[in-house]
Amino acid sequence: MDWLQLLNFREFRNSGEAWKCGVQDIYSSNLPIFQHLNTKLSMSAFRLSFSMGNETLQVPMAVFSLNRRRLCQRLKDNVNVPKNGIVLLQGGEQSQRYCTDTDNVFRQESFFHWTFGVTEANIYGAIEVASGKTHLFIPKLPENYAHGLNTDSGHTTREAAFDGISDRVIKTDLEMEILRYTNRISSEAHKEVMKAVRVGMKEYELESLFEHYCYKRGGMRHTSYTCICGSGINSAVLHYGHASAPNDKTILDGDLCLFDMGGEYYCYGSDITCTFPANGQFTADQRAIYEAVLRSSRAVMQAVRPGVAWPDMHRLADRVHLEELTKIGILQGSVENMMKVHLGAVFMPHGLGHFLGCDVHDVGGYPEGVDRIEEPGLRSLRTARVLLEGMVLTIEPGIYFIQHLLDPALADPAQACFINADILGRFRGFGGVRIEDDIAVTTNGMELLTCVPRSVEEVEALMAEGAGSAKSFEPLDSQ
Repeated sequence: MDWLQLLNFREFRNSGEAWKCGVQDIYSSNLPIFQHLNTKLSMSAFRLSFSMGNETLQVPMAVFSLNRRRLCQRLKDNVNVPKNGIVLLQGGEQSQRYCTDTDNVFRQESFFHWTFGVTEANIYGAIEVASGKTHLFIPKLPENYAHGLNTDSGHTTREAAFDGISDRVIKTDLEMEILRYTNRISSEAHKEVMKAVRVGMKEYELESLFEHYCYKRGGMRHTSYTCICGSGINSAVLHYGHASAPNDKTILDGDLCLFDMGGEYYCYGSDITCTFPANGQFTADQRAIYEAVLRSSRAVMQAVRPGVAWPDMHRLADRVHLEELTKIGILQGSVENMMKVHLGAVFMPHGLGHFLGCDVHDVGGYPEGVDRIEEPGLRSLRTARVLLEGMVLTIEPGIYFIQHLLDPALADPAQACFINADILGRFRGFGGVRIEDDIAVTTNGMELLTCVPRSVEEVEALMAEGAGSAKSFEPLDSQ
């Protein structure tokens, strides 16, 4: 094939421009931004630009149009290149941290970036040399991708199943001291973020502040996972902050901010989520949903102790959510019957929490003899074990208004009969609320490791303190 001959053209490869290429199932994209990717230097190429907002540099897409034009001209001038040749390039692939489901921060492969200027992962690009016409191929994601991913990272190793894995589940007193430290520093960093947030900021500005505080004050070079800084409707995206949505939205007046961030010290992590209003004042609807989630969190904390089955804690959280949503008016009818049709999973599609340690989603959730419960919501639990003293877990209930889940529920008579569609419509575009704390199971209950404001009054008071302060944490502050 002509394009294969071009890709394997030795002079081209040896010139230092050896493009990484490959073939897989590919699908054409109809995203508007990609329709501008052609080699003709039109005015639209100059108007379209990349920027991280605010005072950051705007890079015109003409940079890449010109690069492709130069590439095509060079290939046309080479008599050894077929006239109908095609350049096929593979972009960078999203990778995970070793054998976990924690994504590494994505950085585009350099040749692909030079040619197309695309920031997303797992994309192929093709250029018709003769015409300069450009095509991008975007992976077609499965439907369940919109609902959130489960624990399977796609990586399997025989070593990860060795018997000693259970030792990581139960933390020693020495390990607990490290986890208390990571939570203390990360909690302080969250509070600094809540004091610093202002309408008009970019989400990544708060991500930067969190990471800087953890590093400067806590010596934490790494975070436990890529920070999730979702504002407005992005607060309903469970794992926001990835390469396709890198915490780059402008925070607007009236937005809820859902910031899920945790520092890591000496490979021991933390995992904390705070939800708060960007302008410092909860609206009535925001307060109602927030307090519903807070009641769920506190109910679970009161019930946690050795001998309790974690799936029962998830069911408890679901029940409280359904009761509170009924009080608000979004739902109507018997909560018992709602539980039977798994209505809770429409509003909380993820599991209640997971083990925490050297990995943010730590190992040991499903040892031999512990089976996953194949029911909506419960199937997303990262463990179904009975709690033991020394386990460290997250408690992270949430209520979200996700279109991909609401629409099927309204189309399902078994669930739709409980939903007040008119009142639900008021919450379309609301986003979501999650409250996440790290806890350790003790002899008679639990120890709360996280220390951040949780009540509406506490959150608003802290944000008011930040708004009235000349400055909070600054990069050059001395400790």
